[in-house]
Amino acid sequence: MSEHEWIKEFPAAVTVCDAAGIILEMNDKTAKTFEKDGGYNLVGKNMLDCHPEPARSKTEPLLAAKEKNVYTIEKNGVKKLIFQSPWYKDGRYAGFVELSLEIPFEMPHSIRT
Repeated sequence: MSEHEWIKEFPAAVTVCDAAGIILEMNDKTAKTFEKDGGYNLVGKNMLDCHPEPARSKTEPLLAAKEKNVYTIEKNGVKKLIFQSPWYKDGRYAGFVELSLEIPFEMPHSIRT
């Protein structure tokens, strides 16, 4: 198995962009989610161009500030956890990774000690 082969069919959308916002990689779930926008053809494009307002105005400063952003959304009866975080290569900021995971509306929460 290649180094990143496991992620291709992973059941959450995974998208990776560079520091300028250029999409470097995506898995099948991301490509399917954005099929009408081009799917895998979005690789090499700027992810900011895929975000209409007000999402673009919220996302652009994240790239510049290199800050993590975590929130939940509901769309078409599906609740998702969106986790956007900077990634690093050799200790230097290299861009962002976005994970979009479908989650249940009600889910257990545990506090461990």
